[in-house]
Amino acid sequence: MTTNAQEYINEMARKRGYVLDYHKIMAKQDFPVLQAANDLVSAAYLNERTLDRKTKELIFIVSLTVMRAAKGHIQSHIRVALDLGLTPTEILEAIEISLPEAGIVAFQTGFEAWREVVDADGIEPSVLVHQGGSGE
Repeated sequence: MTTNAQEYINEMARKRGYVLDYHKIMAKQDFPVLQAANDLVSAAYLNERTLDRKTKELIFIVSLTVMRAAKGHIQSHIRVALDLGLTPTEILEAIEISLPEAGIVAFQTGFEAWREVVDADGIEPSVLVHQGGSGE
């Protein structure tokens, strides 16, 4: 791997607060395409324009939830949102926006990612019931 690619992936990590596995592999295997894809993400998501980073992070979490993205991908954005000062409740409220348009199955994708990151627990029934599971 070239030093340039190493420096680039380090800078991506600093700006985003995370890097995904595909970022790491593309840095080594097809660096120009990674740069092109990252330029688009930077323009739409990372660069401050009218919307602040917190708002963009919430939109990203909701869009990933609706798309039923991999749990780890959603969780990386939840962690960044928390680092930016958003509360677990604010993040959950954003994820709940997916319910009317995308439905319960999409909502559960984001909810499970959120639950694990913030270590949320619930109330157990005090009556005999079949276990429903997490929805994963």
